[in-house]
Amino acid sequence: MLIPRALSVALVMILPLSATLSAQEPDWSTASRETLGHLQAMIRLNTVNPPGNELQVARHLEAALKAEGIETHLFEPTPGRGALVARLKGNGSKQPVLIMGHMDVVGVERDKWSVDPFAAEIRDGYLYGRGAIDDKGMLAANLETMLLLKRTVIDKGGTLSRDVIFVANSDEEQSGEWGMGWLIKNHPELIKAEFALNEGGRTRIVGGKRLYVAVQNTEKVPHTLTVTARGPGGHASIPLAGNAIIRLGRALAKIGDHKEPVQVNPTTREFFAQLARVWPEAHERAAMADVSSVDMRRIQRGARTLGRVPVFDAVLRNGISATILGGGIRTNVIPTEASAKLNVRTLPGQSIDGVVARLRRAVGDSLVDITVTERGEDSPASDFHSPMFAAIRESAQALDLSTGATDSARLRTWGMQAFGLLPFPMNQDDEDRMHGNDERVPLASLDFGTRMIYGAILRVAR
Repeated sequence: MLIPRALSVALVMILPLSATLSAQEPDWSTASRETLGHLQAMIRLNTVNPPGNELQVARHLEAALKAEGIETHLFEPTPGRGALVARLKGNGSKQPVLIMGHMDVVGVERDKWSVDPFAAEIRDGYLYGRGAIDDKGMLAANLETMLLLKRTVIDKGGTLSRDVIFVANSDEEQSGEWGMGWLIKNHPELIKAEFALNEGGRTRIVGGKRLYVAVQNTEKVPHTLTVTARGPGGHASIPLAGNAIIRLGRALAKIGDHKEPVQVNPTTREFFAQLARVWPEAHERAAMADVSSVDMRRIQRGARTLGRVPVFDAVLRNGISATILGGGIRTNVIPTEASAKLNVRTLPGQSIDGVVARLRRAVGDSLVDITVTERGEDSPASDFHSPMFAAIRESAQALDLSTGATDSARLRTWGMQAFGLLPFPMNQDDEDRMHGNDERVPLASLDFGTRMIYGAILRVAR
């Protein structure tokens, strides 16, 4: 599932992993095949949440780690749900670093897929399957990183300055109650670290080439609003002007037309400033430069252009999406009430109550109520001037403001410096398949992402 930030970093070109990272470079051909094999095995284990059943994936990961002599701790927070923690010991001169991924996946519409979503089929250079991107691909790359660190550093007589902790958790796509929340509550001593690397920012292909790697350090905050319209009830044979369902429809149309105000924070300013240096489209490049300025007229002008690109618009303002409708009991009865659920993602530091007040003014109907039914919690931003980001920086081109939500927010609230990285280079079409139909990861991108994570963790832990 996918997240906002503050602070800045220099833009650098995507670099190949250096051959001087360790005394013995991994055999990347073998490592690539091994990573792919583990990912295929995990995709074939159906962990759609609900109900999850992530324990089966946790056992697969545990077996792979134990086979290399890596310390593991397997838990079953509730029947069928799994939590796995593994650790490579360092010399303790620095605090641990944690790499994490979640084992659960979202549901599928099987009739809309061109392949079996749980067969892990390879076609035309892509691996298809639910979780290929979100988030079993990350788990496979993290697993391979642990195996390679053990083989190429520890087994060769080398040492790490930090413990490297591997976490595979459940329930990220729902409440997190049986996932990271459970681990923090029940086994904090096993997962406490200075830095964490999780899913999040993007490695983006634009115009057929890898353009930038985006690293996230904070998240939009998710909330749920309920919009309730009321009106007179009666027999459907007598149409009523105040019909609650029609009233709700008018309210939702106004909400759909409503745009939250543009908000530029230090992260988005730096993100667009750096992206303007490499973006191929001239008019969008100029808009990025405008948004990154401190001139409000330029910011608004740039935001109008970038607002036509949903992924950019989402990082410039609070997001509002209607997701669930409810109302009525029979086709011949006019209900007295109809409702809708809105998923709202507020930028860091922005008030959900302010969003509600603006929506009420936009709707302008006293018989339509808008209430907060689930309130998210803001979390502090992680520091882009930290050793963890420095370890990623060689392959990063820009900051990003991701628009979803992940377990990193829990870790930041807990006091950990958590960074998000989706290391697999993808174009927008492939990225849009996440949580959608025909989710897939390019095989070359899976290899690239594994090298990126391995290189970053080796750098920060040497």
